[in-house]
Amino acid sequence: MLASIKRFFEDRVVTETARPAHEVREHGVRLAAAALLFEVIRADAEIKEEERTVARAAIQRTFGLEKNESDELMRLAEEESRGATSLYEFTHVIDKAFSPEEKKRVVELLWLVAFADAEKDAYEEHLVRRIAGLLHVPHSDFIDAKIRARAESESGTAEG
Repeated sequence: MLASIKRFFEDRVVTETARPAHEVREHGVRLAAAALLFEVIRADAEIKEEERTVARAAIQRTFGLEKNESDELMRLAEEESRGATSLYEFTHVIDKAFSPEEKKRVVELLWLVAFADAEKDAYEEHLVRRIAGLLHVPHSDFIDAKIRARAESESGTAEG
């Protein structure tokens, strides 16, 4: 994951030596969150464009990124997701960096991606439940995030 973070920054105007440590950590957290979204996209073994669109919009809105930045982050997230040996390498980063409310929002974003194709898939649900557990999100918050994401998905605001 560190190689992807470095590549993400190499495309930016700021040089590596001038980049503050907190900025590197922030981008690492963004990459971890985006990778988890991609894990849900590929959970049912069928990658659908509507899931990619919802994930990209969620990342762009959540982190206040420009379109080209969110596109690059999603590309790196896909690469990291495909090369990952476990969810822990992503959930550990988020668990350490995010507040309980931010973790709940991550779970909500995972549900948005799961609901994007209007098909309830057992693999996606199981994965979101597993990630929520690894992030130490209480069950009541897990359910609340699911309800909020379903409502957002049904209202058509999930794509931005």
